[in-house]
Amino acid sequence: MGDLKGHVALVTGASQGIGRACALRLAKAGATLALAARNQQKLAEVCGEITSAGGQAAVFKMDVANEDEIKSAIKAALSQLGKIDILVNNAGITRDQLILRLKRADWDAVLNTNLTSAYLTIQQVLSSMLKQRWGRIINITSVFGRMGQVGQANYASSKAGLIGLTMAIAREVASRNITVNAVAPGFIETAMTAELPADFKENALKLIPLGRVGTDEDVANAVAFLASEEAGYITGHVLNVNGGMLMG
Repeated sequence: MGDLKGHVALVTGASQGIGRACALRLAKAGATLALAARNQQKLAEVCGEITSAGGQAAVFKMDVANEDEIKSAIKAALSQLGKIDILVNNAGITRDQLILRLKRADWDAVLNTNLTSAYLTIQQVLSSMLKQRWGRIINITSVFGRMGQVGQANYASSKAGLIGLTMAIAREVASRNITVNAVAPGFIETAMTAELPADFKENALKLIPLGRVGTDEDVANAVAFLASEEAGYITGHVLNVNGGMLMG
C-alpha cells in the first residue's frame, strides 16, 4: 500500500509503542523517517531497525511539552533532511484521576503534551508542505476523545481537542493539496495500557465486538494508508481503529 519513496515523515513519540510502529511502517513504504522523542537511546534503536532493513532515518531529541525543543528539533530535521511532508503527531501521556481530585498540574501536563504540541508541530512543518503543495498530517487521537472515560477528563479533553484541531486545519490547507486526518485507536496493547488493572482490561475486552485488543501495527497500517496517495481525497476525517468498540 502506498509508495512513499521520496517523502520525509516526522513521527513524534517514535521511541516506543504506536509511534515506533508507525515509523517502521512508513519506512517500509519507502519514506525517510525523522524520529522524534525524549529518549535518544530508544530512538537510536528504532533508527537501527529501519536502517538495517534498508531504510533511511535520523534521530532528533524532542520533548513535545517544550516549545523550544519542538522548534529546534524540527529546524534540525528540515536542515538535515531537506523537507517534512508527512507529520504524525503521536506523542502523548496520561495523568488519570477523578475530576474532584484532578490537580491543575496534571490537567496542564496532559493538555500541553497531547494537544498544544500538535498545534506547535503543525505550525513548524506547514511551510515545507505549502512550498511543495503536498502534505499529510495525521493526528493520533483516541476512542475516549469521542466517548469519554471515567478518570480521564484531561486525556479525553486533549484527544477531543485533537479532533477539532484536525478538522479546522484540514479546512485551512485543503486548497494546497495537504490533507489532515486523525486516527482514533481503541484499546491497543502498548506499554501505556500494560499498566492498567487486569479488571479494567477484562471489562474493556467485553466492549470490543471483534473480541481482541488491537496492536500497534493495526494503528500503523491506518496511518500508512492516510499518508499514501490512495488517501488523497480524504481529509478532516477521524479513522476509528477500535475493533468496533465505538461505531458511527
